[in-house]
Amino acid sequence: MELDLISAQISSKVKKIKIGIGQLHVEGGHPEINLKNAVAFITDAARQKCDIIVLPECLDFGWTNSIALSVSLPVPGAFSELLCDAAKANAIYVIAGLTERAEDKIYNTAVLISDKGVILGKHRKINILDIARHIYMPGNSCSVIATRCGKIGLNICADNAPATNELGHALALMGADIILSPCSWAVPPDFDQNKTPYGDIWKQSYSEIARRHHIPVVGVSNTGLVKDGAWKGWWCIGASLVVSKDGNIQKQFDYTREASTLYSIEVELREK
Repeated sequence: MELDLISAQISSKVKKIKIGIGQLHVEGGHPEINLKNAVAFITDAARQKCDIIVLPECLDFGWTNSIALSVSLPVPGAFSELLCDAAKANAIYVIAGLTERAEDKIYNTAVLISDKGVILGKHRKINILDIARHIYMPGNSCSVIATRCGKIGLNICADNAPATNELGHALALMGADIILSPCSWAVPPDFDQNKTPYGDIWKQSYSEIARRHHIPVVGVSNTGLVKDGAWKGWWCIGASLVVSKDGNIQKQFDYTREASTLYSIEVELREK
Protein backbone atom coordinates (compact mmCIF):
# COMPACT_ATOMS: atom_id res chain seq x y z
CA MET A 1 0.00 0.00 0.00
CA GLU A 2 2.84 2.38 0.90
CA LEU A 3 4.61 1.59 -2.41
CA ASP A 4 1.40 2.32 -4.32
CA LEU A 5 1.17 5.71 -2.62
CA ILE A 6 4.78 6.57 -3.51
CA SER A 7 4.20 5.54 -7.15
CA ALA A 8 1.09 7.69 -7.33
CA GLN A 9 2.98 10.69 -5.94
CA ILE A 10 5.77 10.25 -8.49
CA SER A 11 3.46 9.79 -11.49
CA SER A 12 1.24 12.72 -10.52
CA LYS A 13 2.81 15.73 -12.21
CA VAL A 14 2.28 19.28 -11.08
CA LYS A 15 1.79 21.85 -13.82
CA LYS A 16 3.90 24.52 -12.13
CA ILE A 17 6.72 24.44 -9.62
CA LYS A 18 8.37 27.23 -7.69
CA ILE A 19 12.15 27.16 -7.96
CA GLY A 20 14.68 28.86 -5.72
CA ILE A 21 17.53 30.28 -7.80
CA GLY A 22 20.47 30.14 -5.37
CA GLN A 23 22.94 32.57 -6.91
CA LEU A 24 25.45 31.90 -4.14
CA HIS A 25 28.71 33.77 -3.64
CA VAL A 26 31.34 31.04 -3.56
CA GLU A 27 34.54 31.73 -1.63
CA GLY A 28 37.22 29.69 -3.41
CA GLY A 29 38.87 27.11 -1.17
CA HIS A 30 36.58 27.66 1.84
CA PRO A 31 33.95 24.92 1.96
CA GLU A 32 32.91 25.67 5.54
CA ILE A 33 31.78 29.18 4.52
CA ASN A 34 30.14 28.05 1.29
CA LEU A 35 28.20 25.19 2.84
CA LYS A 36 26.99 27.35 5.72
CA ASN A 37 25.68 29.87 3.20
CA ALA A 38 24.15 27.13 1.06
CA VAL A 39 22.23 25.82 4.08
CA ALA A 40 20.98 29.37 4.78
CA PHE A 41 19.75 29.61 1.18
CA ILE A 42 17.92 26.27 1.52
CA THR A 43 16.19 27.49 4.67
CA ASP A 44 15.23 30.79 3.04
CA ALA A 45 13.93 29.07 -0.11
CA ALA A 46 11.62 26.94 2.03
CA ARG A 47 10.35 30.10 3.76
CA GLN A 48 9.56 31.45 0.30
CA LYS A 49 7.50 28.30 -0.38
CA CYS A 50 9.81 27.00 -3.09
CA ASP A 51 9.37 23.37 -4.12
CA ILE A 52 13.04 23.04 -5.04
CA ILE A 53 16.22 25.10 -4.84
CA VAL A 54 19.05 24.91 -7.38
CA LEU A 55 22.55 25.81 -6.14
CA PRO A 56 25.69 26.34 -8.24
CA GLU A 57 28.42 24.06 -9.57
CA CYS A 58 31.28 23.02 -7.24
CA LEU A 59 29.86 25.17 -4.44
CA ASP A 60 32.10 23.54 -1.85
CA PHE A 61 35.57 24.59 -3.12
CA GLY A 62 34.78 26.61 -6.22
CA TRP A 63 35.24 25.45 -9.79
CA THR A 64 38.83 24.37 -10.67
CA ASN A 65 40.16 25.10 -7.19
CA SER A 66 43.11 22.73 -6.78
CA ILE A 67 42.48 22.22 -3.05
CA ALA A 68 39.86 19.72 -4.22
CA LEU A 69 42.67 17.39 -5.27
CA SER A 70 43.62 16.78 -1.65
CA VAL A 71 40.49 17.36 0.46
CA SER A 72 37.39 16.61 -1.64
CA LEU A 73 34.96 14.10 -0.12
CA PRO A 74 32.80 11.21 -1.33
CA VAL A 75 29.12 11.67 -2.16
CA PRO A 76 27.39 10.65 0.07
CA GLY A 77 29.74 12.23 2.58
CA ALA A 78 29.99 14.97 5.16
CA PHE A 79 29.29 17.84 2.74
CA SER A 80 26.30 16.22 1.09
CA GLU A 81 24.97 15.21 4.52
CA LEU A 82 24.82 18.88 5.55
CA LEU A 83 22.67 19.60 2.51
CA CYS A 84 20.53 16.50 3.13
CA ASP A 85 19.89 17.57 6.71
CA ALA A 86 18.87 21.05 5.51
CA ALA A 87 16.57 19.60 2.84
CA LYS A 88 14.86 17.37 5.38
CA ALA A 89 14.58 20.07 8.05
CA ASN A 90 12.95 22.42 5.55
CA ALA A 91 10.98 19.87 3.49
CA ILE A 92 12.41 21.09 0.18
CA TYR A 93 14.13 19.44 -2.77
CA VAL A 94 17.74 20.53 -3.29
CA ILE A 95 20.02 20.38 -6.31
CA ALA A 96 23.62 21.29 -5.59
CA GLY A 97 27.02 21.04 -7.26
CA LEU A 98 29.75 19.35 -5.19
CA THR A 99 33.26 18.05 -5.81
CA GLU A 100 33.14 14.26 -5.43
CA ARG A 101 35.99 11.92 -4.57
CA ALA A 102 35.44 8.35 -5.72
CA GLU A 103 38.43 6.14 -4.92
CA ASP A 104 41.33 7.75 -6.83
CA LYS A 105 39.17 9.95 -9.08
CA ILE A 106 37.49 13.33 -8.62
CA TYR A 107 34.27 14.33 -10.33
CA ASN A 108 32.35 17.56 -10.80
CA THR A 109 29.03 16.27 -9.48
CA ALA A 110 25.47 17.47 -8.99
CA VAL A 111 23.17 15.83 -6.45
CA LEU A 112 19.39 15.80 -6.25
CA ILE A 113 18.17 15.54 -2.67
CA SER A 114 14.55 14.86 -1.78
CA ASP A 115 12.42 16.84 0.65
CA LYS A 116 12.99 13.93 3.05
CA GLY A 117 16.75 14.46 2.94
CA VAL A 118 17.54 11.47 0.71
CA ILE A 119 19.91 11.62 -2.26
CA LEU A 120 17.70 10.47 -5.13
CA GLY A 121 20.44 10.62 -7.73
CA LYS A 122 23.53 12.39 -8.96
CA HIS A 123 25.15 13.44 -12.21
CA ARG A 124 28.85 13.60 -12.95
CA LYS A 125 29.63 16.35 -15.44
CA ILE A 126 30.48 14.94 -18.86
CA ASN A 127 31.74 17.96 -20.82
CA ILE A 128 34.90 18.79 -18.87
CA LEU A 129 36.78 21.77 -20.32
CA ASP A 130 40.42 21.11 -21.17
CA ILE A 131 41.54 23.56 -18.47
CA ALA A 132 39.77 21.48 -15.81
CA ARG A 133 40.81 17.96 -16.81
CA HIS A 134 43.72 17.94 -14.39
CA ILE A 135 41.13 17.89 -11.61
CA TYR A 136 37.91 16.32 -12.84
CA MET A 137 37.22 13.04 -14.61
CA PRO A 138 34.25 13.09 -17.02
CA GLY A 139 31.08 11.24 -16.10
CA ASN A 140 29.61 8.57 -18.33
CA SER A 141 25.84 8.68 -17.87
CA CYS A 142 22.83 11.01 -17.98
CA SER A 143 20.35 11.30 -15.13
CA VAL A 144 16.57 11.76 -15.18
CA ILE A 145 15.04 11.40 -11.73
CA ALA A 146 11.35 11.04 -10.85
CA THR A 147 10.07 13.32 -8.07
CA ARG A 148 6.73 14.71 -6.99
CA CYS A 149 7.75 17.86 -8.86
CA GLY A 150 8.07 15.90 -12.10
CA LYS A 151 10.93 14.12 -13.84
CA ILE A 152 14.08 16.20 -13.39
CA GLY A 153 16.87 16.08 -15.93
CA LEU A 154 20.12 16.82 -14.15
CA ASN A 155 23.31 18.09 -15.78
CA ILE A 156 26.04 20.67 -15.19
CA CYS A 157 27.04 23.90 -16.93
CA ALA A 158 28.98 23.06 -20.14
CA ASP A 159 26.91 19.89 -20.58
CA ASN A 160 24.41 22.36 -22.12
CA ALA A 161 26.97 24.32 -24.15
CA PRO A 162 26.05 24.75 -27.85
CA ALA A 163 28.70 22.29 -29.03
CA THR A 164 27.58 19.55 -26.62
CA ASN A 165 23.92 20.26 -25.95
CA GLU A 166 23.04 16.82 -27.26
CA LEU A 167 23.39 15.96 -23.57
CA GLY A 168 20.43 18.23 -22.83
CA HIS A 169 18.49 16.76 -25.75
CA ALA A 170 19.22 13.29 -24.37
CA LEU A 171 17.69 14.21 -21.01
CA ALA A 172 14.54 15.41 -22.77
CA LEU A 173 14.35 12.22 -24.84
CA MET A 174 14.73 10.25 -21.62
CA GLY A 175 11.51 11.86 -20.38
CA ALA A 176 12.66 14.88 -18.39
CA ASP A 177 9.94 17.44 -17.65
CA ILE A 178 12.56 20.07 -16.83
CA ILE A 179 16.35 20.40 -16.95
CA LEU A 180 18.06 21.87 -13.91
CA SER A 181 21.76 22.69 -14.21
CA PRO A 182 24.22 23.94 -11.57
CA CYS A 183 26.71 26.27 -13.29
CA SER A 184 29.77 28.42 -12.71
CA TRP A 185 29.77 31.08 -15.43
CA ALA A 186 32.93 33.19 -15.46
CA VAL A 187 34.36 36.12 -17.42
CA PRO A 188 37.83 37.71 -17.58
CA PRO A 189 38.47 40.70 -15.29
CA ASP A 190 38.25 43.22 -18.15
CA PHE A 191 34.91 41.91 -19.44
CA ASP A 192 32.55 44.78 -20.35
CA GLN A 193 28.98 43.79 -19.50
CA ASN A 194 27.60 47.02 -20.97
CA LYS A 195 29.30 46.43 -24.30
CA THR A 196 28.62 42.71 -24.62
CA PRO A 197 25.93 41.51 -22.19
CA TYR A 198 26.73 38.05 -20.89
CA GLY A 199 24.73 34.96 -21.74
CA ASP A 200 24.02 34.69 -25.48
CA ILE A 201 25.57 31.23 -25.84
CA TRP A 202 23.41 29.87 -23.03
CA LYS A 203 20.27 31.58 -24.28
CA GLN A 204 20.81 30.08 -27.73
CA SER A 205 21.47 26.57 -26.47
CA TYR A 206 18.83 26.49 -23.72
CA SER A 207 16.20 27.86 -26.09
CA GLU A 208 17.00 25.21 -28.69
CA ILE A 209 16.54 22.40 -26.16
CA ALA A 210 13.41 23.94 -24.64
CA ARG A 211 11.71 24.67 -27.95
CA ARG A 212 12.36 21.27 -29.49
CA HIS A 213 11.16 19.27 -26.48
CA HIS A 214 8.75 21.75 -24.90
CA ILE A 215 10.47 21.67 -21.50
CA PRO A 216 11.95 24.50 -19.38
CA VAL A 217 15.71 24.70 -18.90
CA VAL A 218 17.27 26.38 -15.86
CA GLY A 219 20.92 27.20 -15.17
CA VAL A 220 22.08 28.63 -11.83
CA SER A 221 25.55 30.17 -11.52
CA ASN A 222 27.52 31.41 -8.54
CA THR A 223 29.30 34.71 -8.10
CA GLY A 224 32.80 35.38 -6.77
CA LEU A 225 36.46 35.46 -7.71
CA VAL A 226 38.05 32.42 -9.36
CA LYS A 227 41.07 32.00 -7.08
CA ASP A 228 42.83 29.08 -8.73
CA GLY A 229 43.31 27.32 -12.05
CA ALA A 230 43.76 28.55 -15.61
CA TRP A 231 41.08 31.20 -15.10
CA LYS A 232 42.56 32.57 -11.87
CA GLY A 233 41.54 36.22 -11.61
CA TRP A 234 38.34 35.74 -13.60
CA TRP A 235 34.98 36.44 -11.97
CA CYS A 236 31.90 34.28 -11.70
CA ILE A 237 29.03 36.60 -12.42
CA GLY A 238 25.69 34.96 -11.71
CA ALA A 239 23.40 35.87 -14.63
CA SER A 240 21.42 32.68 -13.89
CA LEU A 241 18.95 31.82 -16.62
CA VAL A 242 15.43 30.42 -16.90
CA VAL A 243 14.11 29.51 -20.35
CA SER A 244 10.42 28.60 -20.54
CA LYS A 245 9.03 25.48 -22.19
CA ASP A 246 8.27 27.44 -25.37
CA GLY A 247 11.92 28.44 -25.71
CA ASN A 248 11.53 32.06 -24.65
CA ILE A 249 13.75 33.74 -22.05
CA GLN A 250 11.55 33.77 -18.96
CA LYS A 251 14.16 35.46 -16.75
CA GLN A 252 17.85 36.24 -16.61
CA PHE A 253 18.91 37.17 -13.11
CA ASP A 254 21.44 39.77 -12.00
CA TYR A 255 24.92 39.92 -13.47
CA THR A 256 27.12 40.64 -10.44
CA ARG A 257 30.60 39.74 -9.22
CA GLU A 258 30.05 39.80 -5.47
CA ALA A 259 26.38 39.63 -4.49
CA SER A 260 24.95 36.47 -2.96
CA THR A 261 21.23 36.42 -3.64
CA LEU A 262 18.38 33.93 -3.50
CA TYR A 263 15.67 34.52 -6.07
CA SER A 264 12.51 32.52 -6.74
CA ILE A 265 10.46 31.95 -9.86
CA GLU A 266 7.44 29.89 -10.86
CA VAL A 267 8.05 27.66 -13.87
CA GLU A 268 5.42 25.88 -15.95
CA LEU A 269 6.16 22.30 -16.97
CA ARG A 270 5.03 20.64 -20.17
CA GLU A 271 1.62 19.05 -20.05
CA LYS A 272 1.33 15.28 -20.30
